[in-house]
Amino acid sequence: MAVVDTIDPVGRPGAGPSHRAPRRRSGRRPRRQWLTGYAFVAPAVLLFLLMGLYTVGYSVTLSFARWNGFTPDWEWVGLDNYRDLLYADPTLAPELRAAAWHTAIAMVTVPLGTVAVALPLAVLLNRVRRLRGLLRSVYFLPYVTTGIAVYYAWRYVLEPDGAVNLLLRSAGLGSLARPEGWLADPDTALGTLIVVIIWGSVPVAMLLYLAGLQAIDPHLVEAAQLDGAGGVRIVRHITWPLLVPITAAITLLGIRDTMQGFQIFLLMTNGGPGGHTDVLGLQAYHLAFFQNLSPTLGVASALGWMIFLAALLLTVVNARLLRSSR
Repeated sequence: MAVVDTIDPVGRPGAGPSHRAPRRRSGRRPRRQWLTGYAFVAPAVLLFLLMGLYTVGYSVTLSFARWNGFTPDWEWVGLDNYRDLLYADPTLAPELRAAAWHTAIAMVTVPLGTVAVALPLAVLLNRVRRLRGLLRSVYFLPYVTTGIAVYYAWRYVLEPDGAVNLLLRSAGLGSLARPEGWLADPDTALGTLIVVIIWGSVPVAMLLYLAGLQAIDPHLVEAAQLDGAGGVRIVRHITWPLLVPITAAITLLGIRDTMQGFQIFLLMTNGGPGGHTDVLGLQAYHLAFFQNLSPTLGVASALGWMIFLAALLLTVVNARLLRSSR
């Protein structure tokens, strides 16, 4: 019996109907994968829409209204809340200007102080060969322990009979001690809080600088040393220019902490004495929750958006300066 070879549509001999390539399934599997992925992502997206976009939109609307948080209806006032904060209200406007001035002082001094302390520590720690891990952990402890308990510990240290005054009197510098305490003296309260903020900000900045120093090509430093450059000139002309991006990041962190963070001011002084440590974040907090049911939630929301816009503007300016320095 003769065997008849069959030819498939492609033209390959010996391939019958049973040897045809199986058809691809229509995109069921990719669709199932997409649906599975969307099912996993959907809860996070819904939570973001509920807690993120809705909250943002609600706060924007609230900034144009007058409400105390309990009455069923709002009173739409347009831009009056912003005008009251800036110049119209004879009580709010001066307080806001004073809080803005204190915030500006902290915004300038906290990043400068953090960089001035963290960079030398990072340079010294980078040169240490022994016990580097231990020293790194010791320097990082202030950041790990920063919190409510630490703020109350600082309050105890800075009291009239606290450790700071005791050390000054023991060293024969009793004239520098503050009998009413460092946080109760209008001349030293804000500066003391700034020092505490810098103390808590130095560990992260130091680790960032240490990572940047370890990423610098050692051949650059060796070439500078062969040319006769000392340690100070190497830091000034080689190390510092290469660490400008890290410095910009540390500056942004300092601006964020001083503009939005108010916990340390709330827990240690609550804006006192006499408003000398009042900042914008603390002012918004007081307007929102401590006005005896006065309709100031809209004013607090307006102040929050003003703080956000100021922080955004400063971030853009910092990014522009960073680009120009490169």
